[in-house]
Amino acid sequence: QVQVVESGGGLVQPGGSLRLSCTVSGFTFGTGRMSWYRRDPGKERELVASIASYSGSTNYADSVKGRFTISKDNAKSTVYLQMNSLKPEDTAVYYCNAWGREGNHWGQGTQVTVSS
Repeated sequence: QVQVVESGGGLVQPGGSLRLSCTVSGFTFGTGRMSWYRRDPGKERELVASIASYSGSTNYADSVKGRFTISKDNAKSTVYLQMNSLKPEDTAVYYCNAWGREGNHWGQGTQVTVSS
């Protein structure tokens, strides 16, 4: 079955950086789309960034443009989210989403907390 596993969350001070990783198994990584979403309690789930697995085309939420970068390593079936210049409002649980031939699949989420 498909497994989606995130890692890399944690506590960071404002202005700091974190890199999230998401590794998928049982999934045809070279097709479809990989995305990062986030949800803060009391708020709607927000699409943060996504990348087309084949072409590598990307898109970002306006709130993270210029600060976050999504990338992928097809050989490792892994997608990354490099987060720089973090702000307290980036605090949320970040979820990886894999959409493609095998359907739509979610990871368990990883907490990112930006606080001094």
